[in-house]
Amino acid sequence: MEVPHMATKLFIGSLAWATTDESLSALFSQVGTVTSARVITDRATGRSKGFGFVEMSTDEEAQKAVAELNGKDLDGRAIVVNEARPMEPRDNSRSGGFGGGRPQGGGYGGSRDNSRGGSGSYGRSSY
Repeated sequence: MEVPHMATKLFIGSLAWATTDESLSALFSQVGTVTSARVITDRATGRSKGFGFVEMSTDEEAQKAVAELNGKDLDGRAIVVNEARPMEPRDNSRSGGFGGGRPQGGGYGGSRDNSRGGSGSYGRSSY
């Protein structure tokens, strides 16, 4: 059995808030057979996160979709279409893309009161 190439899954960025799974699917079905189309939404608010994924039935259709639909207008916005990369393996520390896993707050210089005297920059005056 041949292992299917991952290129059939596409990442779609810069989506308008109004874009739905259906409108995404409708656009991509112009260039081939869409096996799934999904706009990613925030779990708490249900609002679109501004990106989604579309799976095409073949590599050729996926390549064609990237070539023809990248930069195309959908619901008033120029969308970005790329081959989806496999999800990065996550470690279990829940530090999202903010500050690269440094502890939030606390630490040196974390409190904004400059009543300690000295420069308060702990030797980082070079920038």
